[in-house]
This record gives sequence, C-alpha cells and structure tokens, in this order.
Amino acid sequence: MDMSNLMKQAQQFQQNLKSLQDELAAKEVTGSAGAGMVSATFNGQCDLIALHMDPELVNQENTQMLQDLLMAAINDGLRKAKELAKGEMSRLTGGLNIPGLM
Repeated sequence: MDMSNLMKQAQQFQQNLKSLQDELAAKEVTGSAGAGMVSATFNGQCDLIALHMDPELVNQENTQMLQDLLMAAINDGLRKAKELAKGEMSRLTGGLNIPGLM
C-alpha cells in the first residue's frame, strides 16, 4: 500500500470525523420520566441542553420524587445520546469499534 495514499485516507477520515462531530452537536434526543412530567434533552455530544419539569412537581412535599424523576430522565436522555453517537460513529467507521473515538 502506498504511504501517500494511506495519508490521504487518514486525512479524509479525520475530515469525516470532524463533520460527524458537527452533525452530532446539532442533533437532539430527549429522555423522559414520570409519563413526561420530567424531560431532559441532550445533543449528540452528550451535553445537557434543556431540562423540563412539570410545575406541579415543584414543591417541598415532592422533593424526593422530583429528584428521582430528574435522575431517571437525565439517564434516559444520556443513554439515547450515547446510542445516537455510537450509531453515527459506526456508520463512519463501517462498523469497526475503534477505541477512543466514542
């Protein structure tokens, strides 16, 4: 295999990876809990970008339930964001699991 061809392929992969990261930053997934009473929205880079709570949940009597629902919604959204990133990365790498990319 020609070394210059290999370098070109590596540069192309690097450009594709950057493009994919930009696409992931623009995509959103939402996790929810309590039948939608709490929701957490993440971008494809696993950044929390929005959090919604039903106003009825916000009182001192519901503190523990609110905390539980927040954790559940955040974990659900984070799991979805990771799945999105993994799927997109798999598309880029042709299904190869390359350590350190995601």
